[in-house]
Amino acid sequence: MPTASTLKIALQNTTASNRVYAYVTGQAIDNNNALFLLRNDGRTAYYPTSPVLIGSPLTQDCAIHLGPPNSTITITVPHLASARIWFAVDDQLIFKLNPGPALVEPSVTSLSDPNININWGFAEFTYDGNQLFANITYVDFVSLPISLSLASNDSRRPIQTVTGIPANGLDMICYWLRAQDAIDKAGWSSLIIPRNGGNLRALSPNNGIVMNSSLFRDYYKSYVDQVWDKYTHMPLSIDTQSGFGTIAGRVINGMLVLGHETFEKPSAKDIFSCSTGPFEERGSPERAALIPRLSAAFNRSTLLVDDTIPNTPRDAYFRNAITNHYARIVHGMNLDQRGYAFPYDDVGPFGGHDESGSVSDGDPQLLTVSVGGARPFLVGPPLRAQL
Repeated sequence: MPTASTLKIALQNTTASNRVYAYVTGQAIDNNNALFLLRNDGRTAYYPTSPVLIGSPLTQDCAIHLGPPNSTITITVPHLASARIWFAVDDQLIFKLNPGPALVEPSVTSLSDPNININWGFAEFTYDGNQLFANITYVDFVSLPISLSLASNDSRRPIQTVTGIPANGLDMICYWLRAQDAIDKAGWSSLIIPRNGGNLRALSPNNGIVMNSSLFRDYYKSYVDQVWDKYTHMPLSIDTQSGFGTIAGRVINGMLVLGHETFEKPSAKDIFSCSTGPFEERGSPERAALIPRLSAAFNRSTLLVDDTIPNTPRDAYFRNAITNHYARIVHGMNLDQRGYAFPYDDVGPFGGHDESGSVSDGDPQLLTVSVGGARPFLVGPPLRAQL
């Protein structure tokens, strides 16, 4: 049965601020994928026309005021692809338009962006004719605590929830990033963006490298060397979870050969981005099936403890001293340990635990998105101990 033409979304303000604003952007599926924004009344569509000049302002007010703390408002959206619900606390976000029209979104890596000092974040969703899929994400950065709850029109389905980080989650993540930096001096504290003596956000390692190209430059080198040495002497098997089945390979003449594809040694930048160097897809469907599983194994540092991926038990994730500690700490600070912390954080064994912090339903009744977080979590140990 196709989904309804519109979806109701409840937006909750659980912050301590009276000035919290939401914005909804996406591509309108039922309107030729036109650029869509929701106007400030929470129900009227705004389809921008192509401006003449780069960086033109929006012609409609799209800042939806959430009301005082502990209040909830309900908005209505049509079928949307690649949609986001943006939140900003104490300030309104500035969106601009380029010819196309193309939306100029807020950036955390452009120091000239007018939103660079604003406390903002977002959740992602797609609502099409088949289902609603929504998730929280930390792929780019951590800032505002955002959580999800999804009720279905099918009364047999339980309410799905993604709890997110607690109210003080960002501060605790920054605490643990500094603690990790004190251990290995790798630069994890450089990911922290301060504001007015506090913490504004914590960048992902990928965006940290965008800001400072020398950050983590040789961080993964010794781990990658150990992986290459191991699979010079034994095979590595990757279940592509696709029509390619399980592909086995090994290191030959310094290259990891898997099926018809070869992979050179990745750098830390390649591992954190999951999309550069050996993890560039290059148009091959077989390579596109291998990259997510291989790059996830590097981010979680499981290749020395398991030679069949992605079937590694989640208790083995992030246990090596060299790992994506940002992802480890972020998962550890989420109250249910779920949420995208790198681009392929949804990779896992069939039937395994969902790491990605997503909800989905073919007949959704109400999606609730809260900003502000649950009660403060006072200690918040990292998710896994190091070996």
